[in-house]
This record gives sequence, C-alpha cells and structure tokens, in this order.
Amino acid sequence: MKINYKIELLTDWHVGSGLDSGADADTLVLKDENNLPYIPGKTVKGLLRDSLNEIKEVKKLTESEIDVLFGEEAEKYDLERKKIYFSNVELSETEKLEIITNKLSSHLYKNIASTKIEKKTGVAAQNSLRTMEVCIPLSLVGSIETEIENAKDIFETAFKWTRNLGVNRNRGLGRCKFSINEKS
Repeated sequence: MKINYKIELLTDWHVGSGLDSGADADTLVLKDENNLPYIPGKTVKGLLRDSLNEIKEVKKLTESEIDVLFGEEAEKYDLERKKIYFSNVELSETEKLEIITNKLSSHLYKNIASTKIEKKTGVAAQNSLRTMEVCIPLSLVGSIETEIENAKDIFETAFKWTRNLGVNRNRGLGRCKFSINEKS
C-alpha cells in the first residue's frame, strides 16, 4: 500500500543541512542538487512517531502497534524492517520543473536573525547574533509505502496531530498541515 500525502508549510520553516554559509547564515536549509528544499523521510518518520506516542492513550493505540510501524519491535516479531518506507518530502514534479526552468530557486529562501537579550541590561548579549536561512511557506509531497493493513488510518491520525516541524518549531517556525493526497 502506498500512502501519498502533502505537507502545507504555513509559515517560514527550517530543516537544516548542518552547513553554514560563512558570514551570510549560521545554518542553511537542506537542499537537493537543484537547490530545492526537501525534508528527509527519516525526519517525517520521527515527527509522526512522536505524534502517535503523544496520542496513543487517546486513540487507544498500543505501544506495540506504534513499535511495529516504526521498526522498534521488528526484531521481536521477526518482521523485516523494510515493511515501511518513508520517501523524502519534496516539491511536486510540476513545481520542481517550473522553478528549475525559470531559475527561481533563490526566491524560496530568506535569512532571519535572532539574538539573546541580557535580562539585566536589556541589551544584546555579546556574540549572540545568529542568522538562519529559512524557506518560505510552500507545499511538499511525499509517500509512505507499507504492507501494514491499518497503517493509513493510523498515519491519518498522526497527520492531524502534527502541527509543526523543523528548527524553532515551538517559536513560530514550521507551522504545517499534513493531509492525505488521494490524487497522487
């Protein structure tokens, strides 16, 4: 079974590459070979697992159901770890082609700065200015391939629960909405 889904990023967001660009930005957005943003499948897997762990008591999910989906119990149940696969989450093929053809990728990013303010003085702390590259709000698509029968229902629940992703998601970045994409 293949579950196609869409993530609508409603605010600026940052899933980092671990790289910097010198004086321009301390952290850069993760990009593919065409300078387009994407979210690794393993990042989405972790987000969804966290969501399911938070709601397992509400939805009566068992720890075992979550573990089987995400591989923890695979060895215990003698299951193959390849029973579930998360693709990277990327722009749709149509959008990729349009952006690449018209050389628009640089318009997807901007830098934001933050600094620590000293409580006593109300002045910026020395050497605390940080600049982060963020991606503008947009929509990305991905898929989950699995042999597990009720996975679609479980992931649909996790999609509804997941509201933020990436760095500084608790400070206003990465507000998102996941949804099943029946058309793909």
